[in-house]
Amino acid sequence: MVHVYLLDDHEVVRRGLRELLEVESDIVVVGESGSALEATRRIPALRPDVMVLDARLPDGSGIDVCRDVRSVDPSIVGLILTSYDDDDALRAAVLAGAAGYLLKDVRGADLVNSIRRVAGGDHLLDADVVARLRTGWGRDVEDPRLAQLSPQERRILEHIAQGLTNRQIGASMSLAEKTVKNYVTSVLAKMGMESRTQAAVYIASHGPQGGRRAP
Repeated sequence: MVHVYLLDDHEVVRRGLRELLEVESDIVVVGESGSALEATRRIPALRPDVMVLDARLPDGSGIDVCRDVRSVDPSIVGLILTSYDDDDALRAAVLAGAAGYLLKDVRGADLVNSIRRVAGGDHLLDADVVARLRTGWGRDVEDPRLAQLSPQERRILEHIAQGLTNRQIGASMSLAEKTVKNYVTSVLAKMGMESRTQAAVYIASHGPQGGRRAP
């Protein structure tokens, strides 16, 4: 059996997904929510095989949920299901460890098949997608915002973009978790960012030193 958790802020969408999946003999929906915060709390406890996550929610992002849950239990697979064909969100989903990124106009049978595939270990983001993300990337001068960061803060920024939790960053850099939290707050403020996802997208687009990557 494939155990699935649904995250979408629209009840009608969740109900439709549940009805679509539960007619399948090998799939069971073990939980659902419309809140990123609730999902982040419940999913590790329920331990589904696949979490189907809406990218944009009133209180956060399914991409953040994917990263946070997988930092606790990497065996749980993330599948982003969204209405937005957004390269920045797709980059962030890749960095968050999502196994797939699907648009909500996907056919029901294709969605069911995708869930089965990622539960079986397949990755739906192939080399062609990665190549598309890199289209148009060129070299540029260093972002002046990076000049505000100390070498330690730059390392923190890179670790944030890798999807590491504060605890994991602390272990890697031999820092207390509270110290890392203070660093993260400072780095995001200096960079004018509101979330860790923005940091992930920034590094994916610009590279760790702030100059845009070559194609």
